[in-house]
Amino acid sequence: MDVSSQSAGDSGQKTWRVMGLQVPVDAPLEDVREAAAKRIGLSGAALLGFKIVRRSLDLRGRRGGRPARFVVHADCVCPGGHRGAALSRAVKSGKAVEAPSTVGFLPQDLAGLRPRRVVVVGSGPAGLFAALPLALAGCEVTVIDRGASLDERGKDVVGFHRSRVPRTESNLLYGEGGAGTYSDGKLYTRTDDPLEWPVLRELVDAGAPEDICFDSRAHVGTDRLYVVLKNLRRRLENAGVKFLWRVRMEDLVIDHSVEREIRGVVTSEGEIECDAVILATGHSARDSWGMLSERGVEFEAKPFQVGVRIEHPQELIDRGRYGSKELVQRLGAASYELVARGVGAHSFCMCPGGRIVASVQSEGLVCTNGMSNSSHSTGWANAAVVGTVLPPVGAPAFWGVQYQEALERAAFLAGGGDYTAPAQRASDFLSGTKSADTPHSTYPFGTRPARIDSLLPAELKEKIAGGLMRFDSQIPGYAGASGIIVGVETRSSGPVRMPRDPERMTARGFTNLFPVGEGAGYAGGIMTSATDGARAARALLGVHQPESSR
Repeated sequence: MDVSSQSAGDSGQKTWRVMGLQVPVDAPLEDVREAAAKRIGLSGAALLGFKIVRRSLDLRGRRGGRPARFVVHADCVCPGGHRGAALSRAVKSGKAVEAPSTVGFLPQDLAGLRPRRVVVVGSGPAGLFAALPLALAGCEVTVIDRGASLDERGKDVVGFHRSRVPRTESNLLYGEGGAGTYSDGKLYTRTDDPLEWPVLRELVDAGAPEDICFDSRAHVGTDRLYVVLKNLRRRLENAGVKFLWRVRMEDLVIDHSVEREIRGVVTSEGEIECDAVILATGHSARDSWGMLSERGVEFEAKPFQVGVRIEHPQELIDRGRYGSKELVQRLGAASYELVARGVGAHSFCMCPGGRIVASVQSEGLVCTNGMSNSSHSTGWANAAVVGTVLPPVGAPAFWGVQYQEALERAAFLAGGGDYTAPAQRASDFLSGTKSADTPHSTYPFGTRPARIDSLLPAELKEKIAGGLMRFDSQIPGYAGASGIIVGVETRSSGPVRMPRDPERMTARGFTNLFPVGEGAGYAGGIMTSATDGARAARALLGVHQPESSR
């Protein structure tokens, strides 16, 4: 279903958002438009504009014979004087609401003084979408990243695969686009943030498919992300942003005369003077966290997710979710998002038709992740199954980092010490036995049978086991012998937070240091990181934040 829209104009018009409209999965756009208009007492032809703002797949009741359908929220631009019983009923029942106004990164007119020079540390979504508004506002913005630009980063990843020698500065975690570059570009969130819209529009303008603006399960694909990121970089460069690749942040120049103020960033290529710093280091910059802590930046331990990656034949997931090949032909490879309530486990970063990757930045550690291209064509589905780890009361700030590293080192050794990953059939994980063998896996370095269940702390193992059994009731065979658990996945979220002022968004005790994104503990994916970076740019510029985003 394609999206369509018309300009709403300014006078004599009003936009109503029609909520929860159920439509067949193959309904043409005009039928959806007609159904939405009918909900509020108009014909489709009478609408002055129309666009889908949210679409999700509803498979409930499928086993009882109820057909699959989309649930759609759509904005209908109506003549300003439109009234009537149908509209009144829809509003009273909550099936139609006034459409919220969209916001841009910045208002048309910016008043007040603005920092002249800003250094952004990190080129992931938080860093990029902090840099763009700042540059558009007239700031001199320099983005530094310890990793390489996309093409060179790709060569570094291939070099690791060929040699099994990690590239510690440019890998699946560091480099242009951040850790999200080597995922399938999931752009859905559980929030309704006004700043999502300008982020999505920038991505579409850079080459992402239009449906990311409304599809609740939008996947861009790793192959498309390469194109999008290159176009986005050109957009930023045209706005005046300067990028420095393979340049590490090594220290901060701090003025302690009143409240601590950053005067510059010491890098591996020399010092850069600045008036403000955006810290968008990502969730794995452990050495950078250590330096920042030594310089007085506060850190605290926070809950984080840890678990394993599980891989199945895509056909098993398609059958469990859709029940028929017809839906696969209509909708493509099936995905899932599973939650075991009361157990404390859930799936994360599901990659239909994808493959497992080695998110390795340091020697002697193994950590897995997942990615998929836009075609979702490998024939294999993978996802993380994770549980939340709660730091003990009074735990030191970097307790979670030590927890992650201990699991990663244990996985490295269990795999044989050469980046082969330990693996175990899901059924054997549940029975506590070592698998005699393991089926095919897309993990690039191969797998070795091992007792992953014995690598995990007891509480976490119980959460994962409980989740597997619950998920098997929703997708038959999920916890069976054809499911292969590949371990471990420890970077689903960051284990630390940098406390910051809730309004100014500055690090506690600093006047012009802005921690953002996953590495700062305020985001959990591409979209939340991007909007957090954009919000920090607004705060730095003194722009009022959208009320509904707080």
